[in-house]
Amino acid sequence: MGGILVALGGNALQRAGGNGSWAEARVQMRAAVGVLAEIASDDHELVISHGNGPQVGILLRQNELGAREVPSRPMDVLGAETQGQIGYLIQTELTPALRRVGVDRSVLTVISRTEVARNDPAFRNPSKPVGRYYTEEEARVLRKQNGWVMQFDGARGGWRRLVPSPKPVAWLEGPAVRRLLEAGLGSRWIPVVAGGGGIPVVRRPDGSFEGVEAVIDKDLGASLVALELGLDTLAVVTDVPGAAVSFGKHGERWLGEVTLEELERYHARGEFGPGSMSPKVEAGLQFLHGGGHRFVITDIPSLARAIAGEAGTRVRVG
Repeated sequence: MGGILVALGGNALQRAGGNGSWAEARVQMRAAVGVLAEIASDDHELVISHGNGPQVGILLRQNELGAREVPSRPMDVLGAETQGQIGYLIQTELTPALRRVGVDRSVLTVISRTEVARNDPAFRNPSKPVGRYYTEEEARVLRKQNGWVMQFDGARGGWRRLVPSPKPVAWLEGPAVRRLLEAGLGSRWIPVVAGGGGIPVVRRPDGSFEGVEAVIDKDLGASLVALELGLDTLAVVTDVPGAAVSFGKHGERWLGEVTLEELERYHARGEFGPGSMSPKVEAGLQFLHGGGHRFVITDIPSLARAIAGEAGTRVRVG
């Protein structure tokens, strides 16, 4: 059967309004891995990616609290730390779930770098909020001391740091993972790759790479991964059962099976919220225009049925 990339959202790792503890993360992941194991048991080649926003936020706060005693780490290093942390969590919880359904596959985390363009306009216009909320006085000090770009969030009554969110250009570990899958190892292991969209790196003049202070959209990163691996399906997992038009308004309508043209039309007229559903739809459109065949948006409980064409928002081409 065709390969599937499942891009897990933050709800698979941290409950809304939760405390962000490791115990909570394990409980959340246990609720997700049963569905992932069910998909693997249907002989699908399965690849997993994931978000890391809350986890990076925790590490940024730890940087602040420990700065007097421990040197702070840059954001690319925090991205690598969260890839290892979350990959370990997925391996720990998914492995026994696979055994319970009789699937003999190993789960392997690949620390993944994603190249971005050094001249990407996003570096001149930081737009991605990260970390905690600050008072106006704290924001003033951080702007002066660290050169941070800060933005006021009226709904929360606080200031947040903004960092660049450049477009992913290339997944550096992709060719190696693809060669392994093409050698038939996709039936023997499940890769966990490009967490948080991948660690953002730029190319130096000598051809080597260096990390940058930025955040890559995890769903655009997942789309790039799925195309690099030649997978059939991109399934973006979020905390709602699908995409909707007129969301939260009179006439709200949840989308089931739609055509590529319909999804493009809804996206163009602004039906999907910026910073929430819109980037997911953009990732799906990128995947389908790049040669992918099926795009799905749904939540964890509906994922297996969405893959089977019975739930979620689904687009198929070719």
